[in-house]
Amino acid sequence: MTPWQAVWGTVAGTVASACALAYAQVALPVQPLISDYALVSGGLVPVLIGMLALAGACLCLAYGLAATEPSRTAATRVLLLAGAAGLMMSAIFPTDPGTSQVGSLSGEIHRWAAAVVFTSLPVAGWTLARGREAAPRWNAVRAMSVASAVTLAVYLAAHPASITSPLINGVAYYGLMERAVVLAEMLLITVMALAALAGRPAVRAEAAPIEAAEPERPHDSPRLAA
Repeated sequence: MTPWQAVWGTVAGTVASACALAYAQVALPVQPLISDYALVSGGLVPVLIGMLALAGACLCLAYGLAATEPSRTAATRVLLLAGAAGLMMSAIFPTDPGTSQVGSLSGEIHRWAAAVVFTSLPVAGWTLARGREAAPRWNAVRAMSVASAVTLAVYLAAHPASITSPLINGVAYYGLMERAVVLAEMLLITVMALAALAGRPAVRAEAAPIEAAEPERPHDSPRLAA
C-alpha cells in the first residue's frame, strides 16, 4: 500500500462510517446515543458498518504512517491502533438499553471501549503534529485535536452519569455533543491523513552494499641466505 492509497483508504473508511451513521440518524427512530441505534429494529447493521469502517480508516492511517515516517510516528500509530481496537470492541459488544446505567458485561466493555476511542484519537493527532513546523496542514491537525478534546470534555460533563450534568442541564444536549465528538474525530482522522501522507514517498529499507573483498596481496618470499 502506497501513501496515497493509505490516504484514500482513510478517507473512504471515514466517509463510509459517516454515511452509515447518518442513515441511522435519518431513517431510524431518534436515539439518545449513537450506540443505541444498534438496539432498535434495522439499526444493528448501519452501526456495525459505521464502527468497523472507522476502525479500517484508523488502520489505513497507521499503515501509511509506518510506511512514511516509521520512527517519528510510533506513538501516533499505537494510539490509532488502540482507537481501531476500541471501535472493533464497541461493535462486537453492544451497549445496554438506557442512558446512564450499565447492567451487563457487554455494556461495560462497550463503555470502556468507547472511552478508549474518544480519548486516543485526539491524543494521536496531537502527537503527530508535535514538534512540526507551523505549516497550515499541521496547524489544522493541532486545531482539530484541540477541538476534539474540548468537545469530548463538554460531552463528558453533560452526560447523565456525570455529577456536573444537573448543573449544566446536560440531559438536554448530551446526545448532540456525542455526535459532535464523533464528527470531530472523523474530521481529525481525515486531516491527519492528508497532512502526513499526501505526496510523501514510502520509506524503503535498502540493504547496505557488500564491499568487494580486497584481493590479498602475496607476501614477499623471504630471501635465502647465501
